[in-house]
Amino acid sequence: MFTKKSLTNFVLLTLEKSVDGYIRFEHFAYNPHLYAHYGWWDRPLRKSALALTMKRLRENGLVELVDDKELIIRLTDSGRDKAIWTKMRLIDEPWDGKWRIVIWDIPEKRRVARDLLRYKLKWLGFKQLQKSVWITKKNCTQVLRDFIKKMGIKDWVVVIESDNVDF
Repeated sequence: MFTKKSLTNFVLLTLEKSVDGYIRFEHFAYNPHLYAHYGWWDRPLRKSALALTMKRLRENGLVELVDDKELIIRLTDSGRDKAIWTKMRLIDEPWDGKWRIVIWDIPEKRRVARDLLRYKLKWLGFKQLQKSVWITKKNCTQVLRDFIKKMGIKDWVVVIESDNVDF
């Protein structure tokens, strides 16, 4: 189901999946099996590896410590975005029969945004049909639309869902 088992991905996806967005670090460290969504984490956590992972996530602004005394952590907004993209990439869900097609014509002055869009599409496993036409079976339409809106390129990008593609 998952293609890459890393502690960083496990922590991000656990926080993203938690009901209120918070987890108590101590409870998580001693009971990782309770947080193992999708049957993914099947081994004991080394406390040193978990501490290092949490330090890196905090330094990168993906998680924050809400309560120093209780050691309660939560995802930041950028951490939630990263978790959602990671989930899209790593979790193989059954195909729903719809293709997702992204077509764009982004001007040269927005080249950085265009390159970032192309990078994200490759990262998600899209395949290139033509220079500015990419396709996938993954159900990622809403995540893509949110990303496109956030990047300010929605005037030049079209995301299509179709159950009939002939190529």
